[in-house]
Amino acid sequence: MTTALWCVFIAGLLPYVASVLSKVGGQGFDNNNPRAWLAKQEGFRARANAAQQNGFEAFAFFAVAVLVAYMLRGQQDLVDTLAMVFIAARVAYIALYLAGLGSLRSLVWAAGMGCTVAIFIAATMPR
Repeated sequence: MTTALWCVFIAGLLPYVASVLSKVGGQGFDNNNPRAWLAKQEGFRARANAAQQNGFEAFAFFAVAVLVAYMLRGQQDLVDTLAMVFIAARVAYIALYLAGLGSLRSLVWAAGMGCTVAIFIAATMPR
């Protein structure tokens, strides 16, 4: 299995990290109705929940890019590197979201999105 495919696995798990952070230790957490409880949260917990949602949104585009590059036998070394940078950007994104650093978070988001687009481009490059 390629490094990029392992990165798809990791990217699929990252939203759950943010999900756990949004809920653990929360006052009055209602596991029977967690979405309603999360909708009432503010600060750190609300940001962790938003990071979770964005993680799921970013995952599909990234996963498809990696799979297309794999199927088209693009430049695997480049795809692997871009996938690792994407993962680093997503980890930083979660940390910056939790810290409430919106402007820097948006720059890191753009870097991750740029990696995804670049993976699609790398898919078209011959080995």
